[in-house]
Amino acid sequence: MTTRVLLVRHGATSLSADDRFGGATDTPLSEDGEHQARMLAARLRGSPLAAIYASPMKRTQRTAEILAEPHLMKVEPVEGLREIHHGRWEQLTRAEVEARFGGEYANWDADPFTCAPQGGESGLAVLARALPALRGIVEKHPEQTVLVISHKATIRLLIGSLLGFDLRGYRDRLDQSPCCLNVLDFRDATRARLLLYNDISHYGIHHAPRHASLSKWWDTSSRS
Repeated sequence: MTTRVLLVRHGATSLSADDRFGGATDTPLSEDGEHQARMLAARLRGSPLAAIYASPMKRTQRTAEILAEPHLMKVEPVEGLREIHHGRWEQLTRAEVEARFGGEYANWDADPFTCAPQGGESGLAVLARALPALRGIVEKHPEQTVLVISHKATIRLLIGSLLGFDLRGYRDRLDQSPCCLNVLDFRDATRARLLLYNDISHYGIHHAPRHASLSKWWDTSSRS
């Protein structure tokens, strides 16, 4: 059995452009996000898809709707594909979080996989719901290609887990641009091979802007 999963991050939103913690905040796509989704839709127009699944949040559902248009397909929402919840940090910038919740931020920054903000989720908690959801999709579609639209942290955790990474560093060492394409082939529901990662070649000359990533380690080291 080989199942191909086209795993896509949603397009840009106002919160992603401002680099705010906004995982559980149900923001819609921005104008840029809509344009990014249409460029990817043109790229995937000829791909034979058996099904399209997406997180139920506004930004993922809208991205999925745009991608589904050329295929005349419906989008099936999957609760487990939601983005990470940042609890009381939602809609704050990193600087604001550090100023208000210094100790909590330091613990999380050292290990975001097992630590979580008050009222929020750890990476481990996200993976505990997202990985079974993805495995269920794979099991449902042997020898088929499916499109799955999710979120930045959720996708990084899924791919990192499938490839056997140390997920304490998922925020520092893995990235996902708005409306990027990842391609995974599954030999079975637990064994996957990564064929394409964080690809935005459908942007053409309109490259993704470089901006802060809410990773203090990366942003500091990249300026040194």
